[in-house]
This record gives sequence, structure tokens and C-alpha cells, in this order.
Amino acid sequence: MALVKFGNGVSDIRGSIAGNVYSKNRYGSYIRNKVVPVNPQSSAQQAIRNIMAEIVSRWQAIVTQVQREAWEVYAASIEVTNKLGDSIKLTGFNHYVRSNTARRNIGFTPIDAGPTTLALPSADQAFAIVPSSAAQSIEVTFDDAAAWCSEDSAAMSLHQGIPQPGSRQFFDGRFRKFARLFGDSGSPITSPKTVAVDFPIAVGQKQWAKGRILRADGRLSEFFRDDAIIAS
Repeated sequence: MALVKFGNGVSDIRGSIAGNVYSKNRYGSYIRNKVVPVNPQSSAQQAIRNIMAEIVSRWQAIVTQVQREAWEVYAASIEVTNKLGDSIKLTGFNHYVRSNTARRNIGFTPIDAGPTTLALPSADQAFAIVPSSAAQSIEVTFDDAAAWCSEDSAAMSLHQGIPQPGSRQFFDGRFRKFARLFGDSGSPITSPKTVAVDFPIAVGQKQWAKGRILRADGRLSEFFRDDAIIAS
């Protein structure tokens, strides 16, 4: 399904229609043929589908009306960025599923009570990666003065992109969660951290990685990212 933005005619379009995929990079808009994955039912994909089904069922059967209303209040104050770069508002249900799917995916329990802080966690402006082919690892630098670092039941979820040719200038997926950094009130996490890669990497390739922050009250940041050429 494509997301289309109309101006004087169509000014932007993202997503797929029929056999075409529409996107945009630093050089402008482009169209490519849609490629269907050989195995769309991978174990990782199926795990996420199962988690989402669990969270939707929890919203319907466990979350109280008062808790739902708190999520709606939170949603009314929050804007997120869609694929066109526009700021949009989601529903309370959308935020509940978005936040708790991410929480369950890293092993946390769901948060039913709506957040009372009416703002997304900020992106980590210090986020940077240094991939190592020799060690098959990525060193991740982050702002260890951020609140989540000293907060129990908070974390940064890290996602590795499939390594690309060194000449590539943009990358829109696929990413796979490959590490979790946990906050700790007793012993706050410090930067940097080195984590093993999920996709094998080699010298000369270009590596993208992205992260997002999960706060203990259920708030989930938008993704932030960095890329680097693998030098050694």
C-alpha cells in the first residue's frame, strides 16, 4: 500500500502500488520493482506477528477504560513522522501497540497504564557506530547521561541493517534487532558498548544501524541512525 502526498498533482509518494515501489533518497524520488522476499514467514517476522497479536488482545481484554483514555490523552499530545516526513498523530491504541510490541520484543513486560509525560523520548544525538570486520562487532556510542541509562525497565533497542556496498548512499531496510542496552538505577550503563553483529560484515562494506529508546513508563522514541564504512 502506498502513501501519497498531493500538491499541484502528486508531490510525493511512498510505498508500493501493483509491482512498483516508490521511495525517495538524497538524490530525489525513485521507482523500483517490488521484490517479494523468498521467505516472508521467517521466524523473526512470525515472532513479531505473535507479539503484536498478544498486545492487541491485551488491549481488548485487560486494559481498562481509564487506562485506554490515558493512552488517548498521551496520543493527542504526540506527533510522529511518517514516510513522507510529515508529522502525524496516532491513536492511543496505536501508541499502546507500538510501545508494547517493542517492549515485548526485548523481553520487557507490557505497560498498560498510559504515560503521564506527554512527550516522546528524545533521539540520541550522540548515537554513532564503529563496525569491526575482524571482531564481527559494532561499537555503539550513545549519550550515557540520558535519563534511560539510570532507569530500571528502560533500554535502547539496536537494529542492524544488511551490509551494503561501500558506494551506496542511502538505505531503507531491511533491519534486524541485534542488541539491547539496558538501563540500571543501581549501576547506570556507560558508553560505548561493543555488541556482536547479526549479519556478517566485511571490510569495504557500508553498515547502517539504528536505535530507539524505551522508557520505563511505556514511552518509545522514534528511530535514530548512523552509518559507517567498515575499515577493519
